[in-house]
Amino acid sequence: MPALTRRPHPERSDCWHVYYGDVQVGTIAVQSGLPVHAKQWRWDVGFYPASHRGLNRSGYAPSFDEARAGFEAAWKAYLPKCTEADFNEYRRQRAWTAWKYAMYDAGLPLPTQSTSGQARCFCGAAIDIAVTDRHVQKVHMAELQPA
Repeated sequence: MPALTRRPHPERSDCWHVYYGDVQVGTIAVQSGLPVHAKQWRWDVGFYPASHRGLNRSGYAPSFDEARAGFEAAWKAYLPKCTEADFNEYRRQRAWTAWKYAMYDAGLPLPTQSTSGQARCFCGAAIDIAVTDRHVQKVHMAELQPA
């Protein structure tokens, strides 16, 4: 079973992304715009698609350590409600989104953006609306996962 790990947000020194293996399952960060006497640290537990079932949780704490403890307690209750299919759907959606942006960066239209329903992938393969999802999963899923 993977352990929870925290990675700093690349643009905010007061924000941490929390991962369970390769899946981002939450965030711990200073919540901006709160009065100085309010609890400043917010934690959020949840990821797509499990969050669509209303499982996500969040809370506030006065310190990072207390926010981390709140997150970990919520995660212990959240994880048993998740299935391996939830984690796989997250990975599939992440790969699809990365592929879509790679197509955009390469200046290539998606099959849904052409009148014929056909296009060429950045890898050179001919794709159409019917095979695009299978193509992304079979050819690009592993290469589009974060390091």
